[in-house]
Amino acid sequence: MMNPAQKLAQLNREAILSASPARLLTMLYDRLLVDLNRAEAAQLAADWSMASENLVHAQAIISELVSSLNSEAWSGAPALHSIYAFATQLLIDANVKRDPALTRQAIGIMEPLRQTWHEAASAPAAASTGGVHIG
Repeated sequence: MMNPAQKLAQLNREAILSASPARLLTMLYDRLLVDLNRAEAAQLAADWSMASENLVHAQAIISELVSSLNSEAWSGAPALHSIYAFATQLLIDANVKRDPALTRQAIGIMEPLRQTWHEAASAPAAASTGGVHIG
């Protein structure tokens, strides 16, 4: 018999394995922003170990986002890759310099991207179900 934590972990694994590519992308962005906000809060509280853990995890997520880019399928991929590289450098510097302002700058860059991907992921579903209303 599974304990509640094991059951939750199993449900999370099943949700990830059954998610569409668009949903996986939005899940990555959601977790990225959770990590960045946790890192900033930890930096402000001078909890450098927790800040570092979250900043490193955020870098791993950005690395995953980079690996999902397909420049042959989308002409905007190189520009997005540059944004990811810049954000990664911000996070490295935020960690090394223990600077919450750099983490805040990364949040300022990644949050609008998260919102845009959420909108893009939901647009086809809304249009196909008649959920788009103008006026």
